[in-house]
Amino acid sequence: MTARKTAAAQAARDAGLPDAQVHVENFRQVREARRAELVEDYVELISDLLATTGRARQVDIAERLGVAQPTVARTLQRLVRDGLVLQKPYRGAFLTDAGETLARASRARHQTVESFLVALGVPPDIARRDAEGIEHHVSPETLAVFEAFVEKTRG
Repeated sequence: MTARKTAAAQAARDAGLPDAQVHVENFRQVREARRAELVEDYVELISDLLATTGRARQVDIAERLGVAQPTVARTLQRLVRDGLVLQKPYRGAFLTDAGETLARASRARHQTVESFLVALGVPPDIARRDAEGIEHHVSPETLAVFEAFVEKTRG
């Protein structure tokens, strides 16, 4: 390592920055969570629509996500390609077994994060909204701690 790189690395450590490789891994994890977030939101919404209304049409998905129908059409094509969704003409979108499994896991994470926030004293409407973003970025280890905390506060 050159003297300049060594000095820069020492300055970063002195400033409280993590090692560069740790930073790389942190940012990689966040990028991966962002990619997964869209997929999880779609399959969870499709599952919810099917359970409550019996159908998941593009127009309904677009309305609930606040996006344009062409955006939904493109995303559904990708979900079909990835084996999570089936599309039937004039009937809408349906989840494959893999899609339903992903929807259940996403919903469970959301409920855990929301319950955790409420247990901390966050008002339920804010906890529901905040959990929508946090659920996609929380690690399994952190989620387990959230679950244990919620159970402890209930007991």
